[in-house]
Amino acid sequence: MKQHGVFICIEGLDASGKTTQSKLLVKKLRKRGFNAVYTTEPSRGQVGRLIRKHVLYGKNRSSAVLEALLFAADRIDHIEREVKPLLNKGKIVVSDRYLYSSLAYQGAAGLNLKWIEEINKWAKKPDLAIYIDIPPKIALQRLKRKKSVMENLKNQQKVREIYLNLAKTGVLRVVDGNKPKRAVAKQVLSIVTGFLSAQGT
Repeated sequence: MKQHGVFICIEGLDASGKTTQSKLLVKKLRKRGFNAVYTTEPSRGQVGRLIRKHVLYGKNRSSAVLEALLFAADRIDHIEREVKPLLNKGKIVVSDRYLYSSLAYQGAAGLNLKWIEEINKWAKKPDLAIYIDIPPKIALQRLKRKKSVMENLKNQQKVREIYLNLAKTGVLRVVDGNKPKRAVAKQVLSIVTGFLSAQGT
C-alpha cells in the first residue's frame, strides 16, 4: 500500500524568516532521505498571481471580505492543483503560508474568524503547522523590499495576537524567530522530525 504524504505549513509575519525556514526545512529533510517539496501561498496559479499583483501590492488595501474570498479561492486551487497530487505521491509538502495566514491577516482586518474558517472549510487541514514568532517591530525593521498593504505596525500587532491565540488552542507549534537562523532551523527540524517519527514516516 502506497504511503500517503505529509502536509506541513510554516506561518509567521512577513520577515519572520518563514520563507527561509521553509526552504531550509525542505533541504534538510531531503538530506535525511525524505522526498520533500516546497510550495507557497499565494500560489503560483492564476488566482495567486492576481493576489500578488492587485491585492498585496496595489495602491490601497482591498476590502477584507474580498481579500478573504480571493485567498480562499487560491487555497482551493493550490490544494487541488499542487498539494494533493504531491501528497498522493507520498511526498512531504512544506507550504510557506496557509489557512492560518487568512485567519490572522483578515481576522486582524476585522472579519469574524468563524466566517473565515467557513469559507475555507474545503481546504485540507495540515498535518503539522508551525508559527515562527517575532515582534512586529523587528519584522518591519527586517523588511528591505517594498512593503505590502498589510505591512504596518498596528496591523502586524493584531496579526501576531491572532497567531498567538491560535497557538494557545494547539493548532500551531511556536518557534522563537528571534534566535539565529541556524538555531531556528534546528528547532523547526526537531519539531518536524519528531512529528514524522511519531507518525511512523
